This record gives sequence, C-alpha cells and structure tokens, in this order.
Amino acid sequence: MDAHSRPAALSDFLQRYETRDRLRFITCGSVDDGKSTLIGRLLHDSKQLLEDQLSTLDRDSRRFGTQNGELDFALLVDGLDAEREQGITIDVAYRFFATDRRSFIVADCPGHEQYTRNMATGASTADLAVVLVDARKGLLTQTRRHSYICALFGVKQVVVAVNKMDLVEYRQPVFEEIASGYRTLAGQLGLASVHVLPISALRGDNVTQRSQAMPWYTGPALLELLETLPIERGESGGFRLPVQWVNRPNQDFRGFAGTLAQGVVRVGDAVVALPSGRRSSVARILDGNGDVELGRAGQALTLVLADEIDASRGDVLAAAKDPPEVTDQFAAHLLWLDAAAMLPGRAYWLRLGSATVAAQVTEIKHRIDVNSQEHLAAKQLELNELGLVNVSLDRPLTFAPFAESAALGSFVLIDRITHATVGAGVIEFALRRASNLHWQATDVDKTVRARMKGQSPKVIWFTGLSGSGKSTLANALEKRLLAEGRHTYLLDGDNVRHGLNRDLGFSEADRVENIRRVAEVAKLMADAGLIVLVSFISPYRSERRMARELMSEGEFIEVFVDTPLEECERRDVKGLYAKARAGEIPNFTGISAPYEVPEQPEVHLRTRGQSVEALVERLAGLI
Repeated sequence: MDAHSRPAALSDFLQRYETRDRLRFITCGSVDDGKSTLIGRLLHDSKQLLEDQLSTLDRDSRRFGTQNGELDFALLVDGLDAEREQGITIDVAYRFFATDRRSFIVADCPGHEQYTRNMATGASTADLAVVLVDARKGLLTQTRRHSYICALFGVKQVVVAVNKMDLVEYRQPVFEEIASGYRTLAGQLGLASVHVLPISALRGDNVTQRSQAMPWYTGPALLELLETLPIERGESGGFRLPVQWVNRPNQDFRGFAGTLAQGVVRVGDAVVALPSGRRSSVARILDGNGDVELGRAGQALTLVLADEIDASRGDVLAAAKDPPEVTDQFAAHLLWLDAAAMLPGRAYWLRLGSATVAAQVTEIKHRIDVNSQEHLAAKQLELNELGLVNVSLDRPLTFAPFAESAALGSFVLIDRITHATVGAGVIEFALRRASNLHWQATDVDKTVRARMKGQSPKVIWFTGLSGSGKSTLANALEKRLLAEGRHTYLLDGDNVRHGLNRDLGFSEADRVENIRRVAEVAKLMADAGLIVLVSFISPYRSERRMARELMSEGEFIEVFVDTPLEECERRDVKGLYAKARAGEIPNFTGISAPYEVPEQPEVHLRTRGQSVEALVERLAGLI
C-alpha cells in the first residue's frame, strides 16, 4: 500500500470501528494452546492487515517464527522481545479490528500460571471469553483456572475453541469428549452461555470460514459467532455514576463528571448522592459535545443537579428510587496477585470505582481449589490463589454485589508502601454486622479524660531488634514519667504474649495480627488519656504505619532503637540468637525473618556508646 492510499484505508477502518457494535473479548487457556496464533489468523483472514504489516510479519516469521519459514501469525500479537525469543505470551496484548457487522477489542492473555494476574486484568473488562483447548491435551489445570476466573469476573459468554484439530486428524470423537468435559465444568462454575467449536488456528479451519475438513460440524465459524452473539449493555436497573471529578470552572457551574456505570439517566430524574444520602434531581446532562437529554451506560457524562449538595470524588450519584447499598464491611472473592502472601490484618488501599480507602482482610473464610472447586482452610493467600474473605474498610463505601454491577462490585487492593496492585476481588454481599453495629456516642471523651490527668495522650512506639534495648528504655522512661506525676501504661511484647496474644505464634501472619491487636489496645488507652509506651519488635513498616494511622494527629511517636545486630547478639542473655543461628528457632527477626528499618521515625536512638539515662533524658524532653 502506497503512502497516498494508506490514510484512506485507515480512515475507513476508524469509521467502521466507531459506528459498529463493539465486542470486548479475551483469548485464554493453557500454555501453547494457540491463542496468539488464533488472533493473528483472525486479523489475517478478515483482511485487517496492511501490506507493510504483512511484510514485517513475513520478515519476523523467518527470524523468530516456529513454522519453518511459513507465516507465524502469533508474532502479530507477541510483541515483546522475551515473548518472541521464548515463543510464549507474557503480557496482555490488545488488538483492534472491525468487520462490516461489528468492531472488536481483543485481549490475548498469557497461559502461564505465573502470569495469572495479567489474565485477570483482561477478563475484568471482557464481554466474552474464547477459551482455547489443545485437542491433543484436553482440559488442563490452567484451562480450569482461566475458566474459573472468567466466571469470577462475570464474563457472560464463553466460546470454547478446540484447537489443533489438524493434529488429531479432525476426529469427531476427540472433539466431542472435550466438549462434554467442558460443559460439565461450565455447569460447576455457573457459566450459562457456552459454545464449543473445533478449529485449527494454524490452518484457518472454522476461524473465519466453515471448514470442509470437518463436515460433521454444522455450526458457525468463530468469526460468525463473534459477530452475532448478543452484547449486554448494562442499561437495566437504576443509573449509577461514580464521581471522578467535580467540575467547577466558575461560580455559575458545578457538575459531577464520571462514566455512567449502569442504567439510563434523563434530565429531571430524581438522584441521591451516596454515601451522604442527600437528594436532588438532574438539571442538565452534558457529554463531550454539549447538553443531551439522556445518557446511557458506558458514556462519559457530567451531571448538573438542581440543588447544591455536597459530593466529591469517590461518591456515587444514583437513581433515588433504586439506590445501591453503603457498607464498611463485606464478603468478597479475592484473587491474590503478589509474590508476598496476603495476610489478614495487614492494611492495604482498596480502590472501588473512583473511591480509595484503607482496608484490611479480617478473615479468610476458605481458599478455593480451582481444579475441584473444593473449599480449603487457609491462614493466608499465596500468589494466584483464590479465596472467600471478609474485608473491613476505614469508612463506608457505596457498592453493589458484583452479580448486579461490575463497576460497583469489583475492587483492587494496593500495597500501601510499594503502591503495587496486589489483589483483585468481587463483592458478594455486605456483612450483617456492618449494618447492625453503630458507634455509641458518649459524653466523656478523650479531651475530658486527658484534662483530668493534666497531660496530652501519646503513644510512644519503641521498635528495634530483639536485644536492642527497647524494653529497658521503655521501662526507664515510664519510671521517669511517673516520678513527674504522669499517667502511663507500658505494653511489652513478651508480657502481652502471655495473655492477650498467647494464641499467636511467630509466623508472618501471626506477627501482623500481634501488632494489630496491640495497636488497637494502645488506641483505647490513648483514648483514656494515658501516655502509652509500646515495646515491640514490630518488624514490618506496614503494621507500624497502620498503628500510626489509628492515632490522632501528633499522638504517635515512633522510636527506632538502633542497635547493630552483633551487639544485640552479644547482649543476648537468653541465648535466643544462638538458637536461631542453629536453626532451632524459625522466623527469628534479624536471622531468618526480616526487619524493615523505619524510614522516618520521630526519634532515632543509636544506643552504642550511650547510657540509658542519656537516652531517656532525650525522650523525656519530647513529651
């Protein structure tokens, strides 16, 4: 194609793409089932490739291809160098194409288990999944895993493409056995709409045209299915608009901008802002071109309300006659995406729609075996594991069960230190205790209690290695404060484990729960007006940050007792370090378990060469 004809071709493509129904679908399945080859074949046989793309494909096929010099259609999708060198898909690759009947966005998802998170990303926005199965291998573990994730993330329709039929001589019994097995699996997973067809992506059988090699199959080719299967538009039920931005260019205009997640909104509709519950009506609706009378699901809109009500990013505008729920605790299915295990009690950021709040997984109800759907006991979730969990938020959010609304029923968890996405989940239902429990207002508060004691409440958090001197310093500081007439309490790690935390061991999960409980106790004591001294190793930054955020501004003082490891070992009268070195004590901080050094403590005490008295004097001056 020359330089003069290319713009016209691109213009024609864009026009077709924008004016046709749009289907988002993914290809998934196990490793080397032919997902990338299938997409490449679809693009080639539906005349979507320009001449320079064909030339590049021919050159790359000779350099990287696996088809003995023939066109390797997988290279149209696998663009990363590592993918081409290894012949695998690593990241999700998106491609766009259009026919006369419909336009498509297709996501080619990797088959390796270690890239399950990438597959979940593609499934989260798909209308349909094409699950490939190698006719020679049948249903594999990853086939089941991907199918379960499709069901979990609400993919409405599944097309099972039994690929590489040419390698089993196009035998009908092979196809029928796989089709029967998958329909049984689909019934177990609750996948209601399943279509199964035999194909050869490499040779093009039943991809865009029905194949003469399999006269026993009388159904449609894959492209015909993709062009004709219905697309659910999400226009049923009352409208939902998560607020992404409050548009206030001047004092005469105030609009709430976002993408309409569900339903249809019209000028004059009654609206409620959640979670506040304030009510109004829609005065104007604007899209990218100006005022319109109505908006539909999927459109980016700005709503102007008849009344000045308070709403901001993270709130939801909804139909007043059919509003979604508000809760701060819910049950959810969670897919864990991080190499570090998910630990109940650890604080994460949770992002739902346009809202971001602090959250904790408070309980793992069970882990789910993706092969058998069996429910297994678990204390943590490892990479790529699925579980039913309870989640607690630091403030109420507007939500809907995922079965009713993907936009308000799905969320991600984000590590608060690295900001990496570590989990993806779908909400099942609000926990009953979230609506039954309410904060009881009392007339006597922290201010009154502190005034009676003549002091400002504080939480002085001593952290450091075992043997660093935390308990010695905390004990000496408490005696100093008591001598001055202060009201104090000392929470020491060893002492607390004899009572409140006697049921906890020293695994990472138990250490997280240990600090969560102590932080909550320290918060109650500060609320009583006390100066609380907390002496715990508390090895993880995440839990120390969680403790800090429980307290009021300026109330938390982190004291890093910085003693070199060799000095801690020299001081060790109990012989714990020697036992840890010998492997007799597992998960010992500093030896076989990590200690994360505080990054910005209020007080950094370097103890080597310093007397206890001098260090206590420094601390007392801060209180």
